[in-house]
Parts: sequence; structure tokens; C-alpha cells
Amino acid sequence: MRAAPSPGPVRPDARLRRRSPDSAVSALSSALRPMNGLRGLLAGTPASSEAITPPTPAVRPLLPSSQLSEAELIDGCLAGSRLMQKYLYERFAGRMMAVCLRYAQTTFEAEDVLQEGFITVFRNLSSFRRECPLEFWIRRIMVNAALRQHRRNAPLVAVSEGEYPEELAGEEFTLSNYGFEDLMNMVQELAPRYRMVFNLFAIEGYGHKEIGEMLGISEGTSKSQYSRARAILKSKVERLDAQSKHGYFRS
Repeated sequence: MRAAPSPGPVRPDARLRRRSPDSAVSALSSALRPMNGLRGLLAGTPASSEAITPPTPAVRPLLPSSQLSEAELIDGCLAGSRLMQKYLYERFAGRMMAVCLRYAQTTFEAEDVLQEGFITVFRNLSSFRRECPLEFWIRRIMVNAALRQHRRNAPLVAVSEGEYPEELAGEEFTLSNYGFEDLMNMVQELAPRYRMVFNLFAIEGYGHKEIGEMLGISEGTSKSQYSRARAILKSKVERLDAQSKHGYFRS
């Protein structure tokens, strides 16, 4: 009786035909495993130690940046993806510029604070514990960058206080009727020490004791400077209201 012929080696395509579609794709990816580029991103970690750049985690880079989650942006940045760094910057730059404008005296100065802030963001992103929204963490970094610039520039800034009341009586006043540009102009025209205290207390929510520690002044000085800042802003608002009634105010 003739012996049954040996089945011989099984060809790769025969093996793939016996796999499910998903496992076939996985097998092909493992077999190809290129060293770099987009195919390297799909294939996983290269088998050779000569890979030029470690692959970026699966962060769905082909999606619009608006559809990427914060976690995907963070993971991509930590993996060294320039694209994810660009996406993160574009997502938060506009809002952070608004923060910087409140602390700076000019747009140019605000841009310097923004740049310094984002350098700090990318250098320290690995320390972000993800216990709060990323925007809150970045905002605090921007405020700290503004404080550093204030300390550098404060001795060089000449202060002109103008004719304003020393104290603001207990009445409240509102700034909600004014556009962003007008509000920024009013805040930027404050003397640096008043601008910093006003922003930290009225906008960021710090207490006067904390502000004193941050700026190297006493708690009482912080309270006094905040009251002074409010008095100046109130005077400016009254002037704008008067101009508006006479048709001079820019809409």
C-alpha cells in the first residue's frame, strides 16, 4: 500500500485563508513591520533596534483636531508627536491669549507671556496628573508666566495714577455691557500692580493673603490695591457711559 504523500509546507496564503479577517490583518501587519512612517505607526514597535523614531500611540491623527480627546492629545505630545503638539496649541492658544492680555500692558507683551507659558506646558506635560481639565492646568501656568514677567518688568514701569478716587464706595458697577476689546483696554491701562491684584482676585479667585505671597506684598496692601483698581475702573466706566450718551462711544 502506497504511503500517503507528505502534506509539505503550508503556504502563507493558505494559513491566512484559515484565519478570521481580523487575525489576517494582524498577521500581515506583523509580517510587514516597516521601520518608520505611517506603516510603522500601524505595525507597532519595530522588531529592530535601529528604528529612527519610536512610533506614536494610536491617537487617530487623521481625525480633525477638534475630535481628539484631551487624553489623546496629551499621549501624542508625550510621545513626541509634533502634530499633536500643534493640535494642543491650536485648541488652547486663543483662550490663553485672552488670559495673557488681561495681565499684560500690550499685545506684544501678552504674546511673550503666551510663548513662555506654552514652553512650560510642553516641558512639564508629563507631570500633569489629569485630576482636573487640562485647560485649568494650562491657565495656571499662563498666570504664573504673567507673574514672572511682572516681577521682571515692574521696576522698569513708570506709573501714572491720574485723577481717580482713592476708595470705591460699596456700590457695585458692571462691565458686562462692554465688548472684549474695550474691557481689555481698560484693564491694560491700570498700573501694573493694580492690574495684577485685580486679575488675581476678581478673575482668578485668589484670596488677598495668597496674592500677597505671590507678589511679595502684605495682605493689607493687596486689599488696598484691589480697592484702588476698582475705583479706577469705575471712573473709566463712568467716562465711557458719558461718551456713549453723547454718541462718542465706539460700538
